Amino acid sequence: MQLLKAVHHIAIICSDYNRSKYFYTEVLGFEIVREVFRAERDSYKLDLSLGGHYIIELFSFPNPPKRPSRPESVGLRHIAFQVENIELAIAELNKKQVVTEPVRTDEFTGKKFTFFADPDDLPIELYEV
Repeated sequence: MQLLKAVHHIAIICSDYNRSKYFYTEVLGFEIVREVFRAERDSYKLDLSLGGHYIIELFSFPNPPKRPSRPESVGLRHIAFQVENIELAIAELNKKQVVTEPVRTDEFTGKKFTFFADPDDLPIELYEV
C-alpha cells in the first residue's frame, strides 16, 4: 500500500487578505470554491481551485509574523505551477504588473522556468511542461 496519494492543498497565510485574494483570483486565475469568515479567530479562509482541482487554502490572521524568504531559509522554499508556454505566461503576468525573473533552463530536464512573488513575497515558480 502506498501511504501518500497526492498533494491535497497548500496553505498560505497572507498579511492583506483583500490584496492576496485579488492576486490569486484575478491575477493568477484561481477560482473561489468557498470563502468563510471565522469570527472567533478574526480570520478569513478562502479555498481556491485551478482547473477544478482544490489547490490553495488562503488564510488571513490579525498581525501574522513575517517569515524569512530570501536569502534561502529552512522550510517551504516555493510553490510551483506548470504552464504550457512560459513566454506567454510571463507576458500575461507582466500585463498585470507582476515582475518575473529571467527565464532559466533546468539543467537536468532541459525545461524552462521562472519565478515571481505573491503580495507577501512568497516565491512562486512557473515550470514549462
